[in-house]
Order: sequence, then C-alpha cells, then structure tokens
Amino acid sequence: MKYKVFDLDNKEIEEIELNDSIFSQKVFPDLINNYIKFQMSKHRSGNHKVKSRSEVRGKSKKPFAQKGTGNARQGSSKAPHFRGGGIAFGPVVRDHSIKLNKKEKKLALKCAFSAKHKKNEIIILKDISLNKPKTKILNTKFKKFNFDSAIFIQNKDEINKNFILASSNIPKVDHILTEGLNVRDMLSHQKIFITKNAIQNIEKKLI
Repeated sequence: MKYKVFDLDNKEIEEIELNDSIFSQKVFPDLINNYIKFQMSKHRSGNHKVKSRSEVRGKSKKPFAQKGTGNARQGSSKAPHFRGGGIAFGPVVRDHSIKLNKKEKKLALKCAFSAKHKKNEIIILKDISLNKPKTKILNTKFKKFNFDSAIFIQNKDEINKNFILASSNIPKVDHILTEGLNVRDMLSHQKIFITKNAIQNIEKKLI
C-alpha cells in the first residue's frame, strides 16, 4: 500500500510503501473494547477498603448476658448488624487489572489503525519540528489540516522541544511516543499524525 508523506504545511513530499496487514486489517469492535477495558483497568488504584468485624476497634466481649434480658443473644458488639460494627462482604484492596494476550494487543492496534485509515484520518509527516516555539505559527499550519482534535506519534529521538512548547497551548492536541502507542489515545482523537520514521518503527513491532 502506498501512502503520501506531507510536511507541516500540508504539502506532499513523497510516497512510501506501507504494510497492508496493518492498515487493511478487518476491524473487530469487541477486541478494541477489550483493549480499552484492559487499559482503563490498569489506572484503577483499587485501594478501597472497609473494616470487617475482626478489624473494628473495640472489645469482643458479650454486650449483655446470654439470658435474662429478653433480648436475642449476642456474641459481640462488633457484628455487622450493630451500629459501628464491621462491614460484611465489603470492598477490600485488590488489583483491578485484567489480562490481555500480546497477540490480542497487536491485533487491537492493527484494528485501530485500519479503522482510522478507512476514515482517511491518518496523516504521515516527514517530521514535526519547528525553528521557534511559536503557537501562532503552529496554529496556522494546523488549520491547513482541518481537524478538531489530533494526536502526534513520534519516536523518542525525534522529539522537538519547540514543537512541544508551541502545541501545548493548543487545545485537543496531544503527543505520544511509539513506545506508548495505545488504542484509546488513537481512537479518542479525530486525526492521527505519525512521522515517517515512527510508522516504520511501528510496522516492525506489529508485523
């Protein structure tokens, strides 16, 4: 598959050959949903905790005698049905993360790329660098691409501080490295901008 490469002024520079297995993959919505659940579950702290009857502060002696009071017999005032007693079957600290196989992760990323490709929402850039950290200049360039929200994907060695600073003042524009590539960020933005070197790096990981 041939893909056009643009510069930040939306001018075509060249064409590159991309692998069909990434951009022409059949889209599985259930798998994408599972990947997003997997991703979101890792962010849950899981530190909710209540005290059981064995952890509530207080004495474990009988609140009153077994017989003679006319009340139902009670063994401890820390029982769940007493005010201030422990909680029965309450939440405890646990790990909320779910498992997703490596092959499923790769396939989900391919599905995300294919879904965006079908909508013509993937743009490959030669690089994303600026000479000066000027938001006004960068915003003028962005208007040529006509998007509501965008995410820029690049390699770690391609980071341009001027571009990062200039784009930080523009709403709904984010950046991720190829090492942090994920389905949720890709699908939550309208346009995906990928550098030429980054897409070649992604191909090596997914094929």
